[in-house]
Amino acid sequence: MSLKNIINEDIKLAMKEKDSIKLESLRAIKSAIILFETKDSCSSTLEKSDEVKILQRLVKQRKESAEIFQNQKRNDLAKHEIAQSEFISKYLPEQLNANEIENIVLKIIKETNSNGMKDMGKVMGMATKELSGKADGKTISEIVRKNLNN
Repeated sequence: MSLKNIINEDIKLAMKEKDSIKLESLRAIKSAIILFETKDSCSSTLEKSDEVKILQRLVKQRKESAEIFQNQKRNDLAKHEIAQSEFISKYLPEQLNANEIENIVLKIIKETNSNGMKDMGKVMGMATKELSGKADGKTISEIVRKNLNN
């Protein structure tokens, strides 16, 4: 079953449950999928990798918004954004913890004989490709930077 069909079914359930946060989050996902599908450069089918990218972008947007709201002392709005990001995250593949990410990054550094920040781009490219959907880019970048500086 495609993500689009799952979201449509979950929208119906959220409407029955009258859960506004779920409903709002699901509608945001559906809207992002529809926007992606109607782009000029889009292929006719939505790939699994595209679904993951869409979901990651939505989660990232919610987290950034929550951070801005917290900085502005608007905790009520920040809680709402955090709740939405957590709900949307449930549709992503299981995220790896920092140790698992670090092990993969160290393996890539060893395979490519990378040392120093000059190899950051090469390592980041491979790590991002291998960890696609399993970790966010910011975490990957921090771990790569830490290990290349050692």
